[in-house]
Amino acid sequence: MLNFRRVNLLTAAATLAMMALYAVRPFPLVYFLLPVLTWSAFVFYGCYNIDSGFFIRIVCEGDGSEKRMALTFDDGPSAEHTPAILDLLMAEGVKATFFCIGKNIVGNETLLKQIHEEGHTIGNHSYSHHFLFDLFSRKKMMADLKSCDQIVNSTINVTPRMFRPPFGVTNPQVRDATIEGKYFPVGWNIRSLDTVIHDRNRLMKRVISRFAPGAILLLHDSGKYTTTVLRDIITEAQHQGYTFVTVDHLLKIKPYA
Repeated sequence: MLNFRRVNLLTAAATLAMMALYAVRPFPLVYFLLPVLTWSAFVFYGCYNIDSGFFIRIVCEGDGSEKRMALTFDDGPSAEHTPAILDLLMAEGVKATFFCIGKNIVGNETLLKQIHEEGHTIGNHSYSHHFLFDLFSRKKMMADLKSCDQIVNSTINVTPRMFRPPFGVTNPQVRDATIEGKYFPVGWNIRSLDTVIHDRNRLMKRVISRFAPGAILLLHDSGKYTTTVLRDIITEAQHQGYTFVTVDHLLKIKPYA
């Protein structure tokens, strides 16, 4: 499988080969852009495809031998939407995993405690979720992640081990921060797009058509559209014989450091 290191080596080898060829038989210099453009295409793909394993292996699904799936919610806690999701999960007897943004915990500490006390697990989704997070230096990224850890720990006395990169973007800095912080990186293999798809039927069809044993489903508790389909997603999954478990149970890992 191609990864960042191998692509760098192949690009260097291709460039050296072209230089040797040019010394023997000159050709238009613009051709030297080909390795650069190819390298850029691979890196772009690796950055924006969380399941590519291009920079670091991120677990995006569990064991497919059993009909189990994990519901995950990003970007909360939200005073406006998280309570309704928790009530629905409680009514359905379903446990989920919440990848929380540290700054959103501020003022919503009671909500975080409720999530924890009701048996759901908490993951780190950064403190700032800044739109330029993936461009932070490793040091700044580490400080951001640790700030999230600290507010979670000060609220519910546990430190998240699971980490989901903001926007699902990875690069060398994210890789280094993940390794240095000893986080277990978690992705998904069902992306609901519930933050951009506002048509209920379309959203349902997208999610249900992707059901598979061991799937990790990405939802958000930061918008109103998720609550309109969540009960039906759970009902349909159960009708198909699936059960829902938290990510740590699906992957058989410890959720907290």
